[in-house]
Amino acid sequence: MPVIPPRVLCVDDDEDSRVMLVTLLGYGLIKATAVGTADQALSLIQSERFDLCLTDARLPRLDGFELCRRIRTFDQSTPIVFFSGAAYAADKRKGIEAGANGYVIKPDIQDLLRCVKQFVSFAESPIAEHIPTRREISTVRQSPFSVGEPLYVG
Repeated sequence: MPVIPPRVLCVDDDEDSRVMLVTLLGYGLIKATAVGTADQALSLIQSERFDLCLTDARLPRLDGFELCRRIRTFDQSTPIVFFSGAAYAADKRKGIEAGANGYVIKPDIQDLLRCVKQFVSFAESPIAEHIPTRREISTVRQSPFSVGEPLYVG
């Protein structure tokens, strides 16, 4: 029986961040869908099933905190993790109070990958072992979406 890859919704208004997240998670055999606004995220998450939602705190119109609160009104079970440059303790507290399960500060890819492994359930599948480590990321420097630009520079 084929293993169904986990699905992650990535919400970030920065296009480069969306491309990086989709590419990075794809290396880990995770199907990622990326959108640029909270409105787009709300529309998708109400019509499709995701195993995890990654969101930035700073988004146009509706910020990530309000997105999180709105998701929690109809979905209590899908894990939500902030991946944001908003790094103050107050930002982290605000995210958790809004209903998030985790908060990772950009650009800490290692913590992000640890968090994804923690919240995306693979049951007995070995797929989680394929999510790349920092060393593996540094050896795969080119994104297939943009020639000559680094996938991640740590």
